[in-house]
Amino acid sequence: MPPPIMGNRGGNHHGMPVSKARNVSGTLRRIWSYVAKSPRLLTLICLLVVVSTYTTVLGTSLIGQAIDKYIITFDFAGLAQFSVWVIAIFAVSAAATWLQMRLVVSVAQNTIRDIRQDLFYKLHTLPIVYFDRHTHGELMSRLANDVDNVGQTLNQSLIQFVSSILTVLMTVTAMLLISPVLTIIALLILPASIFVTKSIAQFSRRYFSLQQRGLGDLNGLIEETISGQRVVKVFGRERIVIDEFVKKNNALKDAGFKAQFFSGIIYPLMNSLNNLGFALIAVTGGWLAVTGYAGLTIGKISNMLIFSRQLSQPIVEISNLYGTLQSAIAGAERVFEVIDEPAELSDGKLVDKSTLRGNVEFQNVTFAYKKGENVLENVSISAKQGSTVALVGPTGAGKTTIVNLLTRFYDVDEGAITLDGEDIRTLDRRTLRQNLGMVLQDTYLFSASIRENIRYGRLNATDEEVEQAAMLANVHRFISHLPNGYDTVLADGGEGISQGQRQLIAIARVMLADPSVLILDEATSSIDTRTEKHIQQALLTLMNGRTSFVIAHRLSTIRDADEILVINHGRIIERGNHDTLYAQKGFYYNLYTSQFKRVAG
Repeated sequence: MPPPIMGNRGGNHHGMPVSKARNVSGTLRRIWSYVAKSPRLLTLICLLVVVSTYTTVLGTSLIGQAIDKYIITFDFAGLAQFSVWVIAIFAVSAAATWLQMRLVVSVAQNTIRDIRQDLFYKLHTLPIVYFDRHTHGELMSRLANDVDNVGQTLNQSLIQFVSSILTVLMTVTAMLLISPVLTIIALLILPASIFVTKSIAQFSRRYFSLQQRGLGDLNGLIEETISGQRVVKVFGRERIVIDEFVKKNNALKDAGFKAQFFSGIIYPLMNSLNNLGFALIAVTGGWLAVTGYAGLTIGKISNMLIFSRQLSQPIVEISNLYGTLQSAIAGAERVFEVIDEPAELSDGKLVDKSTLRGNVEFQNVTFAYKKGENVLENVSISAKQGSTVALVGPTGAGKTTIVNLLTRFYDVDEGAITLDGEDIRTLDRRTLRQNLGMVLQDTYLFSASIRENIRYGRLNATDEEVEQAAMLANVHRFISHLPNGYDTVLADGGEGISQGQRQLIAIARVMLADPSVLILDEATSSIDTRTEKHIQQALLTLMNGRTSFVIAHRLSTIRDADEILVINHGRIIERGNHDTLYAQKGFYYNLYTSQFKRVAG
C-alpha cells in the first residue's frame, strides 16, 4: 500500500501555508551566494553604476551653472559650447547604463541557471517519500514559477537597488554643497517615506507569500486533473473539479489583489510626499534667494529642485522594488526549502553485477509508513538464485511495500533484507537499483524514440543490442512494422501505442539492463488474454536464471512459481507452491477458486 499523503497541495511540510518569509536576510544571503559566482562581472557592473550615477549627478549640476552663466546673461554662444559638454556627459551616463544592464542580465541568467540546476539535481536525489507527500504540480511550480520570479527580480532590481543607493548618497552630497538648509528640508521627507514603505511592506510581504503558495496549490490541481482527465469524465466529476478550481483560483486572486494593491499603493503615496518636498524647497528656496541668503541663485535653486526629484526618485524606486523583492524572497524560500531537504544517502558499498548471484532474504522485517501503524510485521522471505517468489493477497496487504523495501525506496524499521548475505542498507543505493529490474503495471515511456526508450536500460548499448533485447521481448516485429521502426518517436507516456505494446517495450528495456533480481508488479493485470500470452512468453525469457519477485492479481500466471506467499494485513499467512496451497483449501484456495469461477462465469 502507498504511504499516506501528508500535507496539502502547495503547503509546506506540515500542510499549512506560510504567511510570510521566515528568514529574509538568510534567503538574501543564499541568493547572493549564487550571484557572487561572477566576481569580475560584478566588479565591472559596480564601476559602471558609479560612472552612470556620478555623470547623472554631474550633468544635473551643470544645468544650474548653465542657467546662471549663460541663460540669464543671454550668452547663447557660450551656452551652445557648454551644452556640448552636458550632452557628452549624459551620453557617457547612458552608455554606462546600457552596458551595465547587459552585464546584469548575464549575471541574473547565470544565477537562475545555477539555482534551477541545483533544484533539479536535488529533486533527483530526494527519497521517494518526499514525492509521496508533495504533488507534482507543487514541485513544478517551485521549479518554474518560483525560480523565474527570482530571475525577473534580479533582472529588474539588482542594479536598480544599488544605483538608487548611490544616487541618494551622491545627490545628498551635491545638495549639501549648494545649500545645507534646503538639503535638510529635503531630508525631512525621508523618515516619512521610510515609515510608509516599511508599514505597507508588512502587508505586501504576507500576501506575496500567500500568492506564491496559492499558485503552487492551483498548479497542483491543474496538473492532477489534466493527468486524470479520463477518470474525471468517466465519473462525471467535471462540475466538482471546476468548483474546486474556482475556489482555489479565487483564493489566488484575493491574495494576488492584496499583494499587488499594497505594493502598488506605495508609489502614489511616495509621489505625494515627493511633491510636498518639492513644494517646500521651491517656496523656501525662493524666499531665501529674495532675501539674498548664502548667495542662492536661480540656477542653484533649479539644481536643488532637480536634485530633490533625484533624491526622492530612488526612494520611490526602492519602495516599488520592495513588493517585487518580497515576492522573490517568498519564491526563493520555497526553492531553498527543497534544496535543503535531506538527500537520499548513497554512500554504501558498491555492488558488482558480475559477482551477484541474486540470493535475497527478508529476515523478520517490520515496517510502517506512519509510526505505530505497521504495514508489514515480522515478514521473512528466502528467495534463492534463479527462483521465482510470488506475492499474492488482497489490496493493501503489503505486497508492494515488500518491493519498495527491496529497492530501498524505504528502509526497514526492524529486521533486515540481505542480497547475497549483505544487508542492503550497507550497499550503495544507486548500484543496488541498477541490479534490480522492474516491470510495473503502469509502464512509463519517455517522449523519445523507441530505440532510446529501450536503451534507457543501458545507455551504452549498441543498436544491435537494443534490437536483440526487443526480439527477446517479442516486440521486434511490431516495431519493424512502424513507419520509422525503432526511430519512431513516442508521445509522452507512450500514448499512441497499446498498453501491451508499452509493456513489451518496458520488458525489452529491462532485458537490456540485464539485472540479477527481477520485480514484476502486476505486469499483466491490465492486459487482454491474447496480449498476455505474448507478454508471458517475454517474461519467462526475462525471468530465466534470475531471482524474481512477482506480484500478480491473476493467480493463473503464477502457478509455476517456486514459492507463493499469501499476505494479509502485513503478515505472511500461507506459503508454499500452487499445489500445496491449493490442497490446503485455505486463503489461497479461496482466492484462486473465486477467480476461476469469475472467469468461467
